[in-house]
Parts: sequence; C-alpha cells; structure tokens
Amino acid sequence: MNKFKELANLIFPDITETIDDLEKRYPERNLEEGAMVTRFAPSPTGFLHTGSLFAATISHKLANQSGGVFYIRLEDTDQKREIAGSGKSLVDQLIKFGVTPSEGYFGDDEQRGAYAPYVQSERANIYKVIIKHMIENDMVYPCFCSAESLTKMREEQSARKENFGYYGKYAKCSTLTPEEGMERIKNGEPYVLRFRSKGHYENKIVVTDAIRGVIEIAQNDQHIVVLKSDGLPTYHFAHLVDDHFMRTTHVTRGEEWLPSLPVHIELFEAMNWKKPTYAHLPVIMKLDNGNRRKLSKRKDMEAAVSYFLELGYPKDGFMEYLYTIANSNFEAWRDENPKASRDEFKMSFDKMSLDGALFDLAKIQNLCKEKLGHMSTKEITEASSTWAKEYDEELYALINRDPKYYSEILSIEREKENPRKDYEKFSDIKPLILFFFDDHYKQMVDSALVYPEHLNKEDIKLVLETYKESFPEGLSEEDWFSVMKEVAVKCGFAATPKEFKKNKEAFKGHVGDVAAVLRLVVTLRAQSPNLYFVMNILGKERTIARIDYAISKLA
Repeated sequence: MNKFKELANLIFPDITETIDDLEKRYPERNLEEGAMVTRFAPSPTGFLHTGSLFAATISHKLANQSGGVFYIRLEDTDQKREIAGSGKSLVDQLIKFGVTPSEGYFGDDEQRGAYAPYVQSERANIYKVIIKHMIENDMVYPCFCSAESLTKMREEQSARKENFGYYGKYAKCSTLTPEEGMERIKNGEPYVLRFRSKGHYENKIVVTDAIRGVIEIAQNDQHIVVLKSDGLPTYHFAHLVDDHFMRTTHVTRGEEWLPSLPVHIELFEAMNWKKPTYAHLPVIMKLDNGNRRKLSKRKDMEAAVSYFLELGYPKDGFMEYLYTIANSNFEAWRDENPKASRDEFKMSFDKMSLDGALFDLAKIQNLCKEKLGHMSTKEITEASSTWAKEYDEELYALINRDPKYYSEILSIEREKENPRKDYEKFSDIKPLILFFFDDHYKQMVDSALVYPEHLNKEDIKLVLETYKESFPEGLSEEDWFSVMKEVAVKCGFAATPKEFKKNKEAFKGHVGDVAAVLRLVVTLRAQSPNLYFVMNILGKERTIARIDYAISKLA
C-alpha cells in the first residue's frame, strides 16, 4: 500500500465508500436539455436578508422557467454561529414570498428529495469519502500549525507587505511526507486538513460569468482548510461536493463571492468534475447621505425580510419590485402586460445589471399600494385577515367581530377602473378604519374633533343641525351630493367652489367646507374614504348619534 493511502486510512479508517458509490447514489438528473438546477444555500445564523431573497428569487425563477429544479441546502458547518430555529425561519419566509423549493431542506427534520441529506452537518461521511480520495492522491494533507504559529505567520507577511494566507513558502506543512504526517497524528497532535493548491497569485485564470461575461482573475494559491478539527468541512469544500452531487448547474450568488471563485474553480478542476455556471449578482445598495453603500444588516431595518412581513407589505408587490431590479426589461414587459402573471415573464442573465441595484423603498411602497388597490374586496379581506392573525391581534379581533362588516369597509371605491388606494401595507388598515367601530370612535372623538380654523362654532353647529334635519337616505351618490349642496346654501355657503371663488364676500365658504365638517364629525379625519359610502355603512342611526354628540360639544 502506498504511503498516501496509509495516511488516508489512518485518518478515515471507517470510510469504506468510494466516489463511484456516491456517483451511483446521486446520479445525473433526468432533465430536459437546458433545464437549470439552482439552489439557495443559507447558513442558519440569523434573519433572511433582503439580498438573499433577491438571489433566491432569481434562482427559483430561472429553474422554474427552464423546467429545472430549485432546491434549498442548509449550510450549517459553522455551528458556533448557529442560531437555533433560524434555518426553519429562513425557509418559512422564502415560502411566504412564493419562493418554494422543488426539493431540499424545509425546516427542522423535514427534507424532501432524492439527493438528501440537504443539511451539511448530516453529510459528514460524504465529505470524508471525497477527502479520503484526495489524500490518497496527494491533493489534501494534514496541517499541524497552531493558532500561535499562524498569527506569527500573518505578522511576518504584514511586515513584508506580502499577501496574507497559507501558501507557497508559508504552507509549511505541505512539505511533510506522509510518514511524518502519520507519526504526528499517532502522537496525538491536533490537525486540520488542507487542500494542496498548485496555483500562483501572479497567474490569471479566465472564467465566463453568466452576468459579467469573460473575466480574468488571479489564480488561487491558498492551501485552504477543507476539514476543520471538529470534523466538519469548510464552506469552500462543502460547496464543491454538494454542488457536484446535487447536480447544480447554475450558482447565482452575490458579487461579494467573486474573490472565492478561483478557489472553487481549482477545487472542481482538481477533482475533474464539471463546474457549474457561476452568475455573480449585483449587491443591493442604498443611498446614505448621497453616497451608495451596501444594504446593511446593522444599519437598515429593511435589510431584513421580516421587516416587510411584519408591516404587511403585500408579498406580490414586494416581489414585483425585486423583478424590476433583477431584469432591466421587466418594467417594459409589465407595461405591455399589466394583468399577466410574472410566471409569463422570461428572466435572463443578459438583462441583469453589473452595477449595484439601488434599493428604493418609495418604489416598493408605490408598487404595493397599486397591488392592494387593485385587489378585489374578497382578496384584500382574506389577505389582511391572514396577516392580522399572525401580526396584529387587535385588528384580527375587530375583523372577527363582524367579518361581513369589515369586508364592507374595505369594499369602498374598490373594484373599479381607478380604485381608491388608501393602503400600501396591511398595517395601514387598522388606524384608517378604527372610526368605523363605535368603541374606538368614542375613545378618539374628544381629542380628534378639531374643526377648520376659518369656521366658527355657530356655523359648524348650523351645518350639523341642517344636515341632520334633511338626512338623506336611499339616494344615489349624485343625488346625495345634491342634498349636500342644498345644506350648504341653507347655511350660507356657496354650492360650488367656483361660485365661492367668484364672490368670496357673499359666502361663509363652499360645499367643500360643509363636507369637511361632516367628514370630521363622522370619521374624525380630515381625509377619509368617500363620505357617502362611509355613512351608508354606518347607517342613519349611528351617523346621527355622532352628529348629536358633536352638537352637544359645541353647546
């Protein structure tokens, strides 16, 4: 037996499977030509970042439109940073936005698919099969360098103004013979396993990126750790093995991973495995005092997807925005296909920007307002109720008092060519409709009844009493507004703003002032949904009760 095999057997005595065994267990996928196999591979170390949702959305879309597979792989090898439950939370939030995997990790103990396990910590033996093969072929070796010696190495590199890392003459353990390695292992010295790089940083490699085209980048020369002392692989090595045996065809990830590309290329080439196509996406940026910077976990609330879920931004509107920054031709397509499903849009790498996409919260808000405005009464009632059940107990309780009443409130000026657009997110609904509920109205009324300064108490009281006396019922909106004009004239106001403008001295104001007084008394707001519909929903008895209370406060 050659010495490299002896070394491999010493390190992995229980590993008897071979690469051929793994190739049979995880065969090439039976997919049509051109079908993409993409993945989202989060670490369970925190919340779902908006940038991660952006990348996952693109991977999901490309796989689905090509008849391929989108899967989720949990990369939990950095267990010191793991936050309990965050893996499942990441997946749950993805699925809420419609980014549903075909297979993979679904949370906790749930994994689906023939290429399982999809959790890296459960794939330890798979990694060891590959590493054992690499040791046998002098591609991986044990490194016994202590933390102190590595610190000293970095200090020396800094003093000499050389590149940092374990490479070339600094890769001291790379010169150990297999016999020396075995002796030190038998002596109980702690070690990690490193990949033996054959590259040099002065050399260049040429890679074709699906978004950036042909790029030239320095060759890898780092002898990276592939297996840590805790028996788990590093990200770089696990990525090699998992993407090969899960048969990933396209890796879409943020441009911050570009410096790692030479490492991944060298690993694939060392194993003589087919490389996936890499596509490095632009990082989502934000304007901060006129300067562009990355959307930050620490500085920006909107960096967390949970921010949009908790506030109730409609997921469809948010996804619409992500498509606009994913492909430059999406907005033109949407203008031509206003009612089409996004599933009909063909996303492509060549329409992706090379520059950082600028995060535009105002645009998100506008898109979401449009989405909510064009929902049917049934759709917005159900969607807001589902949101409230999870995020707003008080609103959910109001809905359940009388679901039909709640639905009537949301139906005001909806399902028409130019619907009213009151809300940009579900959390906007409650504060705008509380006045419809008498108990909340009574709590707010005394502080909210602040009339326009240009109207005196006597005129306000006269308007309220006159409207009450001629309270119109069962009229069309047009006839109701005619009554409003009659009330205005009886109280000394002009029937139209135009008439008032012509002769201001002759009138106390115009019909708009009359409507403003009634709107304030009935809704406690200067702006509200159409007053005609509000009064119809409240009914005569409740509306008059509010008018009577306002009159009593003017006495």
